[in-house]
Amino acid sequence: MTPAMEFGLWTAAEATAATNGRTDSEWRAEGVSIDSRMVTPGDLFIAIRGPKFDGHDFVADALAADAAAAVVDHRPEGVDDDAPLLMVNDSTIALEDLGRAARRRTDAKIIAITGSVGKTSTKEALRCVLERQGRCIASEGSYNNHWGVPLSLSRMPVDTAFGIFEIGMNHAGEITPLTKMVSPHVAVITNVEAVHSANFESIEAIAAAKAEIFQGLAADGAAVLNRDSTLYDHLHAAAIASNVKTVIGFGGHPEARVRVTQVSLDGEGSIIGALVDGEEITYRIGLPGRHWVMNSLAVLAAVFAAGGAVAEAAAALSAIHGIKGRGLQHTVALEDGSFTVIDESYNASPVSMRAALEILGQLPLEGNGRRIAILGDMLELGDQSEDAHRELAETLIAEKIDLVFTAGQHMAALWAVLPESMRGGNAISAAEVLAPVIDAIRPGDVIVVKGSAGSKTGPIVNALLEMGAGPQTHDHAVNG
Repeated sequence: MTPAMEFGLWTAAEATAATNGRTDSEWRAEGVSIDSRMVTPGDLFIAIRGPKFDGHDFVADALAADAAAAVVDHRPEGVDDDAPLLMVNDSTIALEDLGRAARRRTDAKIIAITGSVGKTSTKEALRCVLERQGRCIASEGSYNNHWGVPLSLSRMPVDTAFGIFEIGMNHAGEITPLTKMVSPHVAVITNVEAVHSANFESIEAIAAAKAEIFQGLAADGAAVLNRDSTLYDHLHAAAIASNVKTVIGFGGHPEARVRVTQVSLDGEGSIIGALVDGEEITYRIGLPGRHWVMNSLAVLAAVFAAGGAVAEAAAALSAIHGIKGRGLQHTVALEDGSFTVIDESYNASPVSMRAALEILGQLPLEGNGRRIAILGDMLELGDQSEDAHRELAETLIAEKIDLVFTAGQHMAALWAVLPESMRGGNAISAAEVLAPVIDAIRPGDVIVVKGSAGSKTGPIVNALLEMGAGPQTHDHAVNG
């Protein structure tokens, strides 16, 4: 337990005041949870209602796991009369109230991040560099929706120095209430791509939805934007219309305030020369790929905007590592050698697919190893779906990928145009393509597994890891 947590994240009195609730017990909570399966001793469990469940049904389980108390809007069945309960009018609103109260009581510099791709990876890189400069809290995983954002805020201790919050969306109007809750000092838009395009009439409409993040920006706040994006002018205009006074561009554009001047790429990362507000800086990022060069510039721009130490942050970028489902590399030992698995199974879009395949093409091979891509459907692309999948063939050929396995209805469009020599196997689902994948693997292979979460390519990664006795995880990420 850290010193700042010795007296609890929330006392009963603080949580009661924040939620306008009532409690008959005295307790102190050291964390906040909305999932009874993940409750740790001392957590405050909030019984929210979802489309398929009601957290009140699991209050007894949470208390049995030594939760400090539970936030409820009615007394659940199976709970003792003297159980530590915080009664509120609506438990979901109480979660939001707790998040807002946590935001009000801290003097932390708050950074909010959105974008079509790269949100979570950029957030984790920011966490890595800023936790060396002061107490830092960031959203866990992809807690970036109407539950995840207030939950992440509610977990922020009073003495936090930097708070980093990811904000996501699938439809217009979803970011506005979340950014107003977060009230960031710095708003980062990593990029705008044709992701979730089934829900938008144009990429400009996607940009407008991302630009909602400016609605919650503090009065003296700064917007951090990709200066190389074709949507930069659109986003810049939206920032100005939202009364944002400071806009910081990052990228290779000559007018970017955080500008890359030179890059040396290799299979393990990049050495980058950059100008940050006119100051020269050279640093290494321990993750391969041109997209990570851009991510690193976004990180330094956000640190600069938040008043952090840029040079110290740049030096720390060499230590950042991959995330499960987003490029984490595993070496799987076999009796006669080993192969490498790159786990990209969490999500996929055309731009992130291309980035992952480009990295696969750069990674060195050993012996008779091959570069193998196992690809699941990219979802929510609407009318563009068939073309988007088919066009991946160009990247696969350019990167000299040896073998391709495709899974899913949409991936059939890619399979149809692949050269015969590259065809490893095709199936309607990830589960059905697994057997030919397992049969094909041999020592020396380097394999990327990528697909939207709904395409369920994660079990393929698990099956590949189970082929060996004790896979070794390396701290490299392939895609943002």
